[in-house]
Amino acid sequence: MSPADAWKALKEGNERFVKGEPLQPNQGAGRREEVSVVQNPHAVLFGCSDSRLAAEIIFDQGLGDMFVVRTAGQVVDPTVLGSIEYAVDILEVPLIVVLVHSDCGAIGATEKAWQTGELPAGFIRTVVDRIMPTIARVHVNNKLEDITDEMLRREHVSASVQTLQSYSRVLAEAVDEGRCAIVGLEYHLSDGRASLVEVVGDIGEEAGS
Repeated sequence: MSPADAWKALKEGNERFVKGEPLQPNQGAGRREEVSVVQNPHAVLFGCSDSRLAAEIIFDQGLGDMFVVRTAGQVVDPTVLGSIEYAVDILEVPLIVVLVHSDCGAIGATEKAWQTGELPAGFIRTVVDRIMPTIARVHVNNKLEDITDEMLRREHVSASVQTLQSYSRVLAEAVDEGRCAIVGLEYHLSDGRASLVEVVGDIGEEAGS
């Protein structure tokens, strides 16, 4: 698939999920046997670990269709970058999806830490530390009364998309050569819709269109 083809497949799958009319493709015994030998996914999904973001379900995909990488708050670290580089460079996946979602606990905890100065204990603090630059940027550039949860989410997913491209030479070259595109999506827990926020590369449409 081209990046545009892969995006079309995910977009149409999410529309089916939202309507409650999933086809549930590539989920039978035949598909299981087929992908036991080799995998050829058409998208990387890098999203939050939240239990409500089951990638193959919300995009109505099946076994072997998506290469999934998840961390709390979809924070980027070297292991995440290596995993996504593997998918793009070795498996030749044409599309990377970065998925943020409404009511994200990690973003909420980071916003609370900014407001109160109180950081969570243990390794949860590591997640907050990774998200904090995004929260800080929003607060520096906007009045407190104008800041919304949606603004924080969208800024975070956009920052994640830009981090993948700027930190990884492998991913940047794949995008420059047209072999891959990166999109940032906002997933709405209430209705299941994934809205396009950020686009790097050619998927046949622009964010907001």
